[in-house]
Amino acid sequence: MSRLETPFRYDHVGSFLRPEKLKEARRKFDDGDIGYDELKKVEDEAITELVGRLKEIGYHVITDGEFRRATWHLDFMWGFDGIGHVETKTGLPFHGEAAMIDDTFLVGKVKASKEHPFVEHFRFVKQFEDEETVAKQTIPAPAQFFAQFTMPFNRVETEKYYSSDDELADDIVKAYASFIDDLYKAGCRNLQLDDCTWGMLADKTATLVYGKKTFEGLKEVQKLYKDINNRVIDQAPEDMIINTHVCRGNFHSTYASSGAYTPVADVLFGEENANAYYLEFDDERSGGFEPLAKVSGNKKVVLGLITTKSPVLEDKAQVIARIREAEKFVGLDRLYLSPQCGFASCEIGNKLTEDEQWAKLKLVKEIAEEVWGK
Repeated sequence: MSRLETPFRYDHVGSFLRPEKLKEARRKFDDGDIGYDELKKVEDEAITELVGRLKEIGYHVITDGEFRRATWHLDFMWGFDGIGHVETKTGLPFHGEAAMIDDTFLVGKVKASKEHPFVEHFRFVKQFEDEETVAKQTIPAPAQFFAQFTMPFNRVETEKYYSSDDELADDIVKAYASFIDDLYKAGCRNLQLDDCTWGMLADKTATLVYGKKTFEGLKEVQKLYKDINNRVIDQAPEDMIINTHVCRGNFHSTYASSGAYTPVADVLFGEENANAYYLEFDDERSGGFEPLAKVSGNKKVVLGLITTKSPVLEDKAQVIARIREAEKFVGLDRLYLSPQCGFASCEIGNKLTEDEQWAKLKLVKEIAEEVWGK
């Protein structure tokens, strides 16, 4: 078993553009033209090729690229009892485009009654570990799971099965504990919790979304999200590294939220028990680095300074200058570099080619080696 620990000086969030052969196989499967075994064969081949490419360019962390998922978060939820989903008619509002992902809601109590499909997905990736690489598993954070079923659009369905948010939170924590136990037994020691809830809370519209009068009124929601994340993190085995990725939405090169991390920094950076934060800092929407002063203890920060939303390569000198700026708030020994998000948070992917995707990753590595050495 690989004993390498994330993050690495040059790193990635985890999702990648789906190859055309995989998209075609998925279409045929959805249309009933091929069976699951045929689809899985194409998935296996695409993931094997992805892992090979990551190793070829010198990356130390491997994933399945989320190639077996439609979305970064909902597929994980569908793996538990009590979760239903249907094809959406309206989608979720992103800037300039609706994310046409399945409406997902409760149809019963949340429960892990059997091994989650993602555990087997992880086993497939783990076989490719070696002395230079380690597999990580990405899943939505417990707060993201909780938010999905407590936001206004899902309240009516949720209240059919839960009389309080505390009761729902308890069941989510139990389901995650069961999943993490199985994942640990499968050999996973690096887990990433992807979390857009903090981006929503930092947005200027957050008070309207959550029905609060001021940003201070949102502190109660922040505490709920922090607590459910920490309950899951704190129950995990001690030698499992648990990091979190916090962004503002990523769908077909669009976004959902805007705003600096400032309104959530005290709770997110000061009180959440993650080992490292993969953060979005690729444009003006993300604000400055000042909130990083709130990162407590020896926790690490992975600076997402390279965008996956555009094929244009960043200027190396400018990125290095931004790392130096961030260094004013977190020591260089606790800083790392990655793209700001995945390349395909949903199967539609962002608006760049596979070659442009790999050029971005090569740039991340080149810059990291200039700043921290080889």
